[in-house]
Amino acid sequence: MITPGLAIPLALVAPLLGCLAIWLLDKSPNLREGATLITAVVLLALTVMIFLAVGSGQQPGYMLIEVIDGLPIEFKVEPLGAMFAVIASGLWLVNSVYSIGYMRGHNEKNQTRFYMSFAVAISAAIGVAFAANLFTLFIFYEILTLSTFPLVTHYGDEKARKGGRIYLGVLMATSIGLLLPAIVWTYAITGTTDFTVGGILIDHKEAVAPITGVLLGLYAFGIGKAALMPAHPWLPNAMVAPTPVSAFLHAVAVVKAGVFSILKIVVYIFGIDFLTDTGASIPFMWVAAGSILLASAIAMHKDNLKARLAYSTVSQLSYVTLGAMLATQMGVMGGAMQIAAHALGKMTLFMCAGAIYVAHHKTLVSEMRGLGRVMPFTFGAFFLGAMSIIGLPPMAGSWPKFLLMLGAADAGQLAIIAILMISSILNVVYLLSIPVQAFYMSPTVKEEDGGDAKSQGAGGAGIQWGNLKEAPILCIAPPLFTATGAFVLFFFADPLYNYLLPIAGGG
Repeated sequence: MITPGLAIPLALVAPLLGCLAIWLLDKSPNLREGATLITAVVLLALTVMIFLAVGSGQQPGYMLIEVIDGLPIEFKVEPLGAMFAVIASGLWLVNSVYSIGYMRGHNEKNQTRFYMSFAVAISAAIGVAFAANLFTLFIFYEILTLSTFPLVTHYGDEKARKGGRIYLGVLMATSIGLLLPAIVWTYAITGTTDFTVGGILIDHKEAVAPITGVLLGLYAFGIGKAALMPAHPWLPNAMVAPTPVSAFLHAVAVVKAGVFSILKIVVYIFGIDFLTDTGASIPFMWVAAGSILLASAIAMHKDNLKARLAYSTVSQLSYVTLGAMLATQMGVMGGAMQIAAHALGKMTLFMCAGAIYVAHHKTLVSEMRGLGRVMPFTFGAFFLGAMSIIGLPPMAGSWPKFLLMLGAADAGQLAIIAILMISSILNVVYLLSIPVQAFYMSPTVKEEDGGDAKSQGAGGAGIQWGNLKEAPILCIAPPLFTATGAFVLFFFADPLYNYLLPIAGGG
């Protein structure tokens, strides 16, 4: 019988076995993609088992190996990590279904390498989620960077190679140049890198207090995957990848691993009380607030849909960092809830962008006037995803912003509340304008054939009912599913809030 403790190594190994199966089935696309889906289902079942165990009060763990004294590769699951693992594995399954429709519908090359890289990357994301200490987290953080590089450079042209160089350069430079020294420094001060409730630095307050701000800065900018400005250029440059990769980077693994790591380090290494006492997080709170507004302003001026969504992600990720740096219970809870809500909302938007490209080969916002009339399902899902990102009820994204405002009020930072409100207004401008012009404006150029996508294989032909010219069903069903998920999560936010409450010292 599989116990929650045994499920941890199985969750790490299952995607790797799936990767092997994908490689062996290279010549049989249907079996290859069947192996991908079976692996995703197995991984989801394992992470749900662990999630439920943690919810019942257990703390399953697994020791792999102690490299040197005090630095083991070890796993221990707490509520935040359990939630992240379920989100990553669940959305990997959704993204895998979508990828089949997209890759076949768009006749992409190197599909076996594509699915193999995905499998290794999701294993690394699970390693980050379950890491019991900074040392383990760093190892899987780096594996995640390296395994997603082939995805970013999938097309192999000069544009993809340039984007890949920036992607790898920024993430490796920040992690090796800033994050690794921060981990070594922490270990030198405390003699451990274990994630501990209340933080490990508070027991060394006198030694750490003078340099807390410097150490926190090394972590904040060393975790480049959180895309805190100015460590963000890798994210918009990574948009040269196929849309399923963009969805994976933004919603499933990479950026979520970044903000998850920042939140976990603030809670379990520094501790909320310690940061409140020292005030060391306040400068980085303002950096996050500035990133929210600046990235939103840039997004407003991007005509390329994926570029607009990329800068939107930079802004939305900073909500999590902001919540951590507020160093209040409500701030931390708002940041944690944002991880789940943003994953559903942003994945919906990126998958819709891909569906538009597959069906009509349009990538610019200015080209989407009137397109909602022939793609109502796609733009309907986009509208719901945008509503969640903006933070409008009844969508899941409204709860994180509400909690962040409460956290700002608790911290006495009323200006942060104003910034969050301004951000929501900017989100309305650059996101809702897309479905509005798609549904209510006349096309700028008459569509003679309703799009030039040629869909075949498992993706099937594009949907054509009367005047409708949608993408293949496997490109439409996943964003409708995640958009529905963002709606449902609005009504089930309270159970998730209570599940996560122990990370902020409640419950």
